[in-house]
Amino acid sequence: MTREARMMSGIILVTVPTIQYGGYFLLTSLMNKGSGYMDNPLRQNFFRAGHAHAGVIVILSLICQMLADAAVLPTPLLWFVRIGVPLSAILISAGFFFSVLPPTATQASGAVCLIYAGATILAIAVVTVGIGLLRAPHTA
Repeated sequence: MTREARMMSGIILVTVPTIQYGGYFLLTSLMNKGSGYMDNPLRQNFFRAGHAHAGVIVILSLICQMLADAAVLPTPLLWFVRIGVPLSAILISAGFFFSVLPPTATQASGAVCLIYAGATILAIAVVTVGIGLLRAPHTA
């Protein structure tokens, strides 16, 4: 594992408690009838999606750190992959959470654009590392 992959993986792992806190928040919201959480299906779906995307993309971020080590790409593109995938987890999750912050929200606010920005960065980053892996020489 390269120094860069080790550093980025360490940073990514340090963010895991924020995802755990999100799970705790969802659980307490579900259990507390006074929270109003169960009264708003849109908010339930967005919060659940935000939490799920954070967890899955953080795992993908760790995998991409290892894959970036094996990819044949210019250094700036390698750093785009290393930073872009975890950044997309933040942007996508933030978009889901911030777009329905008011408990009475009936539609997503403009913060939903963060979801699209994060998804675009994620797609470009994973395709970039994929191309870098395809460019790598085959070894037996």
